[in-house]
Amino acid sequence: MKNYMLLFAAILCITIGACKKNNTPSGSGSTRVTVKLTDAPGLYDAVILSIKSVVVVTDKGEQTITVGGGPINILDFRLGKDTLLASQDIPSGTIQQIRLVLNDSGNKVVVNGTSYNLTTPSGQTSGVKLNVHDNLVAGIDYTIRLDFDAASSIVLTGNGKYILKPVIRAIPVAVSGALTGMVTPAASSPKVFAIMGTDTVGTIADATGKFYFPGLAAGTYNVNFIPVSPYLTKTVGNVVVTTGAVDDMGTVTITQ
Repeated sequence: MKNYMLLFAAILCITIGACKKNNTPSGSGSTRVTVKLTDAPGLYDAVILSIKSVVVVTDKGEQTITVGGGPINILDFRLGKDTLLASQDIPSGTIQQIRLVLNDSGNKVVVNGTSYNLTTPSGQTSGVKLNVHDNLVAGIDYTIRLDFDAASSIVLTGNGKYILKPVIRAIPVAVSGALTGMVTPAASSPKVFAIMGTDTVGTIADATGKFYFPGLAAGTYNVNFIPVSPYLTKTVGNVVVTTGAVDDMGTVTITQ
């Protein structure tokens, strides 16, 4: 009886939209990429960057992620703090390069209360190039942290001007996992729910019996299967999802 109540609660949760997610099987081969900016300290009052976009270059091509909002004082994001630049789904693949593209104006450094314009030879056109080699796995969310070294990035010229020659590390980090598996027989056509605490994620098995949950938080789940009649409901407990991995439950048999 307790299991039926749990299943009913899961269905109700999905129906009224009270749960956080409701995903269908992923065959799109996409990865959610979030770009954040952080800073290593520099001896300035402020370093203002006006960022136009972030270009992620993979073996599938170039994907431009537009950055919203106004100029950012990167010195506000030191000692582990960061700020969100943009977030977007892009085709999964191998990252080859990241380019940070700046606007033509709005880039400044403030020294002893005086503001100076910052210019950079290529940052406003082709972008500041960062070589990165990492795999973006379909269905797993990634955060790319751009670690800006303010102390090394700003050069004072002999005529008193300041030039921006960005020294940035790009650090891609997987921040979620994924879960997959097969049900047999495929004719049971179950709805599948991954439940951890109060968080329930729903999907359905496709015509071959495959189910897939992208973007799951790491942790231990109960996975509930609610098939069509005359097949019986089933719960598989202690299913572990690992950050950065696609965990495979194997084949789950649904009985009558």
